Amino acid sequence: MSTQENTVDGAAGQAAAVSAYRSYPIAPGYRLNVRSGPSTGAAVVRTLPAGSSVPIRCQRTGQRVIGPYGTSDIWDCIGSGQYVSDTYVHTGSDGFVAPRCAS
Repeated sequence: MSTQENTVDGAAGQAAAVSAYRSYPIAPGYRLNVRSGPSTGAAVVRTLPAGSSVPIRCQRTGQRVIGPYGTSDIWDCIGSGQYVSDTYVHTGSDGFVAPRCAS
């Protein structure tokens, strides 16, 4: 198999893996910082535009944050080393909606 075929197959596999996670919309009108860890002190790795949805792979506790959907210490892992505060994600729940992340 050529390198190009491996790249295409790898991208297709990643897309299939992401689609296996349930996606939730972020709060309307907010651009959301994606951080390297479950804290506002963690580095910003990218910023999601307003109107985005995020696939929640797992959830863990971290820094308590006040956001448009209340106050919580739950952080959503949306990719490897990518976390957003659950207070900016409309999950319809004040608790966990996905498995806990491995420590």
